[in-house]
Amino acid sequence: MIYLASKSPRRAELLRQIGIEYVVQALDIDESRVATESSVEYVSRMARTKAGVVAEQLDGQQEPYAVLAADTTIVLDGDTIGKPANREQCHSILRQLSGRQHLVLSAVALATPGKVALRLTQNRVSFRSLSASEIESYCATGEPMDKAGAYAIQGRAAIFIEHLEGSYSAVMGLPLYETAELLQDANIAMF
Repeated sequence: MIYLASKSPRRAELLRQIGIEYVVQALDIDESRVATESSVEYVSRMARTKAGVVAEQLDGQQEPYAVLAADTTIVLDGDTIGKPANREQCHSILRQLSGRQHLVLSAVALATPGKVALRLTQNRVSFRSLSASEIESYCATGEPMDKAGAYAIQGRAAIFIEHLEGSYSAVMGLPLYETAELLQDANIAMF
């Protein structure tokens, strides 16, 4: 049985895309970044922690299990950019990304009894220049409010993206190539 340690409909959609059957195991953890950790350390820790928390809940079961978890964050000028807390932050983040390239880090972890394996992707996304009215209109849709970097590549913000170097699915929130590697390494069949 595969448990998805996420309430994200995007991650669920991506797993369905590759034929993985799963059960959502929602969790609520503190996702605060430790001041001394790098963006890579942060996104890796979050994916490992999410998988590990659900695995702890499942330990002692008779049946074998696998817990899949992921985390995605945006890095611009060395700073980690999380989810906007309000419309003002949404505007601020999008103004920063406008006309620039940023890094999207996505980590995916797979916990099985006694083990947590991790893969990390680094992807570069270039935004075209955005007008103030475009930023206002996009923030008003509500779409960016629960997204790292205040945008959804699979949503309306797709028109902002001038260039993507890396994995579309990783920017969306679950790097499928790396997910497949983890599942294969754990002898979990796909399709």
